[in-house]
Amino acid sequence: MSNVVIIGGTSGIGRELGEYYAGRGHSVVVTGRDAERAEKIAAEIGETVRGVAVDLAEPQGITEALAEVGPVDRLALVGIQRDRNSVKGYDVGGAVDLVTMKLVGYTTVVHALLDRLTPESSVLLFGGMAKDRPYPGSTNISIVNAGVLGMVRTLAAEVAPVRINAIHPGVVGDSPYWAGATDLLEGVRAQTPTGRLVTMGEVVDASVTLLENRGLNKVNLTVDGGFA
Repeated sequence: MSNVVIIGGTSGIGRELGEYYAGRGHSVVVTGRDAERAEKIAAEIGETVRGVAVDLAEPQGITEALAEVGPVDRLALVGIQRDRNSVKGYDVGGAVDLVTMKLVGYTTVVHALLDRLTPESSVLLFGGMAKDRPYPGSTNISIVNAGVLGMVRTLAAEVAPVRINAIHPGVVGDSPYWAGATDLLEGVRAQTPTGRLVTMGEVVDASVTLLENRGLNKVNLTVDGGFA
């Protein structure tokens, strides 16, 4: 059985990914910013799951936070913070937090766990389609998700033969983040050839494929139903 670490595994897609692996008997670590909540969610997911507090926005503490994590076969970096930030109304503090969390934080996690990865291990980064489809207020999100492309290339070179892949979901119809955004969801649905929105379960399925298929490396996979 594999040892799986999911950074940002206490809600949404991260939690569903944890449930997938725990449901198959794997040892899973899920992280969130708050230790008590991470432990509570871990207990809800299953007996083979442990909760650990990790704050990606405070990268100086990541190595210590992960010090007790054992060997890692699968590492998924799912944690994300969304904001609305435009050039005209630029929030420098928010921008620094988001860039730190995703670009510096993700990389620091790989650094912290590097000695616990094996040649058979794999790492999955979460990006998003705002990198290709910016919208008003997406300045930060578009920048950091585009940065994930560079992270895949450089990490794949630096930590080989460990596999590095990234997944870039579009609008996920049943994600709590989009709950209530009826007009937006219908607009996306109308421009999606499948005539339906991607689900969290489908993002999890694609994530597992990237984590488990040993022929996949340096892949940036779009999961959006072919949105036009």
